[in-house]
Amino acid sequence: MPVPALDGTLIGVQTLNLANIPSPPQGVWYLGPIPIRAYALCIITGIIVAMAISLRRYKARGGNPETVWDAAIVAIPAGIIGGRLYHVITDHQKYFGEGKNPWQALNITAGGLGIIGAVTLGALAVWVMLRRKHLPMAPFADAVAPTVILAQGIGRLGNYFNQELYGAETDVPWALDIYYRVNEAGQYAPLTGRSTGEVIASVHPTFLYELIWNVAVFFVLIWADKRFRLGHGRVFWLYVAGYTLGRFFIEFMRRDEANLILGLRVNTWVSAMLFIVAVIFFLTRPKGKETPAEVDPEFTSSSTAETEDDEYRGAGNRTQNTYEGEVGTRG
Repeated sequence: MPVPALDGTLIGVQTLNLANIPSPPQGVWYLGPIPIRAYALCIITGIIVAMAISLRRYKARGGNPETVWDAAIVAIPAGIIGGRLYHVITDHQKYFGEGKNPWQALNITAGGLGIIGAVTLGALAVWVMLRRKHLPMAPFADAVAPTVILAQGIGRLGNYFNQELYGAETDVPWALDIYYRVNEAGQYAPLTGRSTGEVIASVHPTFLYELIWNVAVFFVLIWADKRFRLGHGRVFWLYVAGYTLGRFFIEFMRRDEANLILGLRVNTWVSAMLFIVAVIFFLTRPKGKETPAEVDPEFTSSSTAETEDDEYRGAGNRTQNTYEGEVGTRG
């Protein structure tokens, strides 16, 4: 049976290679009329993991963990909007023009969130929030930067379930088999359908390459932050440099439809420019780490007061115990 190839033409179904990485049979499950999307679950998991680590990292820098929760409230919706805007702008031909449905630009359930746009608008929203709280952005950005790229890596698993963001066809041992999926009516439905077990093509799993790179950058950031006591936004700019460096090369491997500028994908150009900007900021920012008082003076002072009060109560208890012991001895 002929099926759509990666470029839209019809080809014959390939034989399943047991040595390859199989795609999931489906990316959407239904509880009655309610769709449970693996793509969304992966993003949510990434957010939860990032929050758990960010709370500890920001507190260790001297910040109030409650600020992380406040930031999440503004960053998550802003990130979704920014990610979708970036995707629609860089892939506008999918939504605008003859025969296209512009309303599909609002359909985020069909996939399509640009990480660069998500981080940019999310960071801007957090910056505005911190300005209103009279808190510096740099130490907060340094605290959460490693967790952001870890969340990005976890989110890339959603592309695995959606069978998207892959590279050229290949016969390497770790090639990813893209399955032919159909809906209940037997129609081709790559995102919402279920696999028939037939393989359309075996491709480079570029989403997996980016996942591995992101996790590696996460560990590098954690190590560098401790080893060199990075501060004043240098962890954040190292994150931007590390992410865009990997993204630059991975973009050359991807074969999904994308707009080109001078023969190169838009994301390739954006990654290169952001990498240069990040390196400049990393090298020019002040060295050393902020003191807790510089991160959040009010929280630091309150924490110090609580510590001193605990020590005072402890000293009082020790004095009372000593006095009672002496009285008991004399009695």
